[in-house]
Amino acid sequence: MTSDSASAGPAYSGSPQLTLTARLNLSAAEARRGIVRVHPEVLAGLALREWDGVAVIGSRTTTAVIAATASTEPTGIALLDELTLSNAGIKPDAPVVLAPAVVHGATRIVVRGSSLTSESVDVRTLRRALLGKVVTVGDVVSLLPRDLGPDFATSEATRKLARSVGITWTNELLTVVAAEPDGPVSVQPDTAVLWADGTEGPSTAAAPAPRTRPRAQTPSTPPPAVRPVDELVGVDTQVGKLTEWIGLTLDNPELLTTLGAQARLGALVTGPPGVGKATVIRAVCADRNLVYLDGPLTGALESSGRLAAVKDAVDQLISSSDKRGAVLLISDVEALLPTEADPVSALILDALRTAITAPRVALICTSSRPENLDSRLRDPDLCDRELSIGLPDSKIRRGLLTALLTKVPAETIDLGDIASRTPGFVAADLAALTREAALRAAARSARDSRPPKLTEADLSGALEVIRPVSRSASPEVAVGGITLDDVGDMVETKQALTEAVLWPLQHPDTFTRLGVDPPRGVLLYGPPGCGKTFVVRALAASGQLSVHSVKGAELMDKWVGSSEKAVRDLFDRARESAPSLIFLDEIDALVPRRGQSSDSGVGDRVVAALLTELDGVEPLRDVVVLGATNRPDLIDPALLRPGRLERLVFVPPPDAGARGDILRTSSRSVPLADGIDLDELAADLDGYSAADCSALLREAALAAMRRNIDAATVTAEDVASARAKVRPSLDPDQVENLRQYADKRGV
Repeated sequence: MTSDSASAGPAYSGSPQLTLTARLNLSAAEARRGIVRVHPEVLAGLALREWDGVAVIGSRTTTAVIAATASTEPTGIALLDELTLSNAGIKPDAPVVLAPAVVHGATRIVVRGSSLTSESVDVRTLRRALLGKVVTVGDVVSLLPRDLGPDFATSEATRKLARSVGITWTNELLTVVAAEPDGPVSVQPDTAVLWADGTEGPSTAAAPAPRTRPRAQTPSTPPPAVRPVDELVGVDTQVGKLTEWIGLTLDNPELLTTLGAQARLGALVTGPPGVGKATVIRAVCADRNLVYLDGPLTGALESSGRLAAVKDAVDQLISSSDKRGAVLLISDVEALLPTEADPVSALILDALRTAITAPRVALICTSSRPENLDSRLRDPDLCDRELSIGLPDSKIRRGLLTALLTKVPAETIDLGDIASRTPGFVAADLAALTREAALRAAARSARDSRPPKLTEADLSGALEVIRPVSRSASPEVAVGGITLDDVGDMVETKQALTEAVLWPLQHPDTFTRLGVDPPRGVLLYGPPGCGKTFVVRALAASGQLSVHSVKGAELMDKWVGSSEKAVRDLFDRARESAPSLIFLDEIDALVPRRGQSSDSGVGDRVVAALLTELDGVEPLRDVVVLGATNRPDLIDPALLRPGRLERLVFVPPPDAGARGDILRTSSRSVPLADGIDLDELAADLDGYSAADCSALLREAALAAMRRNIDAATVTAEDVASARAKVRPSLDPDQVENLRQYADKRGV
């Protein structure tokens, strides 16, 4: 296993890259599914987690998802399936370069397949088969669902493929001919997946329909998975309000007309992806005629096709209306009517106005990104009512887990503990969590030949790979299993963070009882490499918090107003997932002193937007802002006054005792030979930061590998060799300046 950056090309320069030996993955369960298996140490060396996207670089660059092999497997081997090898132009036993890939959720993908497949497989089934796969234009992919990792259930897609294509469906291959946006993309539940000839596969209507016009779902074939209202958890208010609106409009329209109001209903249901918007609507409308329109699929068509699809749906809606009434459900309507409206959007809106003026009909739209929605949809004569379904809190998550596991054979499981460890998870995320746990339990049952039974360890293990889809727009801090107890020394720092961050989120009633407002924010500062980000990771794990991370100047944008909007969106996501923590790393690059930049005022406006969010008219409840920097003198002073980042916490360089704790924590997984005294080593590392101490052990392990690739332990000679290469990085002048700053601020 070697480090390689020259062969990777400019697209991945600056990212960690490793060269390994490519081997064919012989596992039948992972054949042609786009999965790369590597040793856990390689996964850590690439700074990736399981099921992240990875660039596979050979004579061609492709992308796949990465997963870990058993720790007993060789470290220098990468297991690839035959399609991934072919897409990268690599032969088995040849070298392959792996690098992290920036993967975006696909809005649109176009694939080409055999005439049998394109004529037999409808686009919904096609999307389910490709769900979770990471692809690049030009890749060849199979219809075999990924079926591993944080994914959605694909058994329905498997059954449909077997029925429509026949027993040869597992051998069918597709070519990705177009994708939006550019670059590597992953297939999401709202991705529009189309055939290259513009068809949508077999028509679901009795009469043939034009191939370029998706037929809306007829009332006689309602979508599957309609749950009874009494089985829904945590949405009683939304169900009651929606039931009341539909009942008045469709069952008692004369009450409204008597009072001089129009008997029509247009409603917009908003909430994060996977929170259950469509599930709630289908449950409430279970006894009514429902016409369904897929927003992403319809929005991906040409203008004429979009308008025709909407008119088809409106015609079905009006014709199916009877004494029960009819409802038109448009999912992810922002894909059909985006903010950048083109001329056909006005015609689509006019068709929807015509629909809801008909007797005993209703229009209900869902949106997970209402800020990207054409504002005209909210006009008084269209969707003038709005419901919001927020992220579930710990109590609701426990109820959802209980409902998901009601009929599952399981040992005694503390679902309250699992619920407290899943902040930011929505219903779809929890369903993926239970499915991943079921895969682990099934594998254990098959291995031990025992009846399958779910355990708490299965759910805890699934938490290591399942991440909430609702937070995909906001980078996460890699929490892992560390807590504040794992942080060496830093007693005062940990106590200050506990008081300023955890107490306000975990004990708000105490602050209310004592009549004081909790701290709004904290500034963490200290020399580089002394563990500021590490402490934040431990803090997030200790408090079971939803963490939203922004690094440096990521919010900066050259377009006027975009940077301020990014700040607002960040705080909106944090409010939705409360209790939550906003972590602003390298905050000095984000909020420098105003009036000293030459960026046309963008930096000043970002500072103003951040100050407004921290201490503005709209209260910031159950959200704490934590900034980290090694240059606190560059931050705008207005940010450090009470009510904003009012608590300043100094993270000093580690002393000998702290360095010993850091070495012990970092060496937990490193087999050190007898005779290595970590306390003695720590005393001899004056000037080393926490990062330097960890790097020293990592270099010592590499020295052991260079000495003998099959080495089982790291010897004192390996540590001495590492000492010669890893030098202290702390700048004494900078450390002294920071200490003086801390003294002046009374920290």
